[in-house]
Amino acid sequence: MLKGLLSILGVYKLYEKWLWQQVKNGVMPEHIGIILDGNRRWAVNRSMNPWAGHHYGADKTENVLRWCLDLGIKSVTLYVFSTENFRRPRREVQELMKLFKAKLEKILKDDVIHKHRVRVKIIGRLHLLPEELQEMIKRVEDATKDYEDHFLNMALAYGGRAEIIDATREIALNVKEKKLKVEEINEALFERYLYTSHMPKQDPDLIIRTSGEERLSGFLLYQSAYSELCFLDVYWPEFRRIDLLRAVRTYQKRKRRFGK
Repeated sequence: MLKGLLSILGVYKLYEKWLWQQVKNGVMPEHIGIILDGNRRWAVNRSMNPWAGHHYGADKTENVLRWCLDLGIKSVTLYVFSTENFRRPRREVQELMKLFKAKLEKILKDDVIHKHRVRVKIIGRLHLLPEELQEMIKRVEDATKDYEDHFLNMALAYGGRAEIIDATREIALNVKEKKLKVEEINEALFERYLYTSHMPKQDPDLIIRTSGEERLSGFLLYQSAYSELCFLDVYWPEFRRIDLLRAVRTYQKRKRRFGK
């Protein structure tokens, strides 16, 4: 059995190297968005509590960030928890909030974050989150606010429609207070009011969704107008480096015309 396992690992490593040879000289996406889907189903299939899957998924997120840094990808936006997810069972939501706080606290001391100068930003309706989690978010954002080499966004209490509504509301308020003129409103101005306005490139080049579902579920609705989409039939805790390389290869093979 051990011999067979070693053989499989050997084949995996060869395949990974082969994929790397295929993508390393191509154009890398500058900004990748990832919808982390399948944690609960992965756990249930193993007779675990649903939130156990989220813990495995959170560990996977750390690996994926390192893989993206190795590939030279500048920005990553992770869809972690939507506004609709608050409807899940109370115990699961509570466990998730504790997990988010623990992982953010770990980021504060993460040498990789500071070595690569990764600016961490939590995007969404943060006022819906527990107060102690909001405090931890502020600590992490303050600790990385001067970094500009890489960007890591975590979408918590996030909804694409909510983001557009919040931006519209703020613009309307500025018009009402005579800080803006209606004639000044255009795409460039609108983008300054989005949750992702701190980024040099707000629009993801590539969006990956795991678990086999083929929809965006409200993720970056405005920013994803011309994003390449890649849907993978693998649960998030099982996501491997070869899956990331395959998604990048898919991106590199597509012809990006932007409506031209």
